[in-house]
Amino acid sequence: MIPLAQRLVLPLLFSAGLFAVLWIWKGRVINELGDPAIVTGWFLFAVILFLGAYNVRKKLAAFNVGPARAWLALHIAGGLLAVCIFLFHTGTLWPTGIYEQILATLFWIVTITGFFGVAVIVIYPRRLTDSGLEINYEEIPSKIYDIRERAEAEVVACTEKSGESTLADHYVDTMDWYFRRPRFYINYLVGGIGAEAWIRSHGDAVRRYLSADETPFLDRLLSLADEKTAIDRQYACQDIMRKWLVAHVPFSVALIGISVWHLILVHVYAK
Repeated sequence: MIPLAQRLVLPLLFSAGLFAVLWIWKGRVINELGDPAIVTGWFLFAVILFLGAYNVRKKLAAFNVGPARAWLALHIAGGLLAVCIFLFHTGTLWPTGIYEQILATLFWIVTITGFFGVAVIVIYPRRLTDSGLEINYEEIPSKIYDIRERAEAEVVACTEKSGESTLADHYVDTMDWYFRRPRFYINYLVGGIGAEAWIRSHGDAVRRYLSADETPFLDRLLSLADEKTAIDRQYACQDIMRKWLVAHVPFSVALIGISVWHLILVHVYAK
């Protein structure tokens, strides 16, 4: 598989070529006493429409509309081109005027969430693969519930067999929290091992107080905790891959819509 950096070379060169064409075109318009903002504005709008087509391509995955990796590379290069054209068009990071600032706000939100999405696409699919576990996002709550039921069964069985409540008390005070729902979300996103350290710490803390009859139950409980750790890691990675689109796509649609209105107003008042 070709790395993303290599796949970006040609799209970036093509984007640079387009920007050079725009630069020359703008210069000619200025020399002819025309309005260069019209040229750069339409150019920017065309690039934004092309970027929006990437989401349409995802919905047409069943049709032969080109490799997804190629579309991703073009989308990233197009995003960089859009930023350059935006700055070329406005001449500033933050324009004056309420209407222009609304457009700029939408543009920068889409840009920031877009490049955050690139990091998500590059990092988290690989982590899902490296985890060695395959599970559907929708199945995760039921899997966690099943593990919690098995963990509680181990605690009850330990109490019944040993006649001691040491492990049960420890479970209620500490480990019940861990088995209730996905934990260490942020830690998994940054590639940490906080969950493993937490499990090991609490396991070692109670082990010294357990009898020989209770120790096997603790070992099985910790094994279930490790099983849940793998699921929690899957949850964090899959969840962030879904949620960044919740911000990126709606703001992208809003940006396109307001851009259309902006172009209409510009041409109406230009007359």
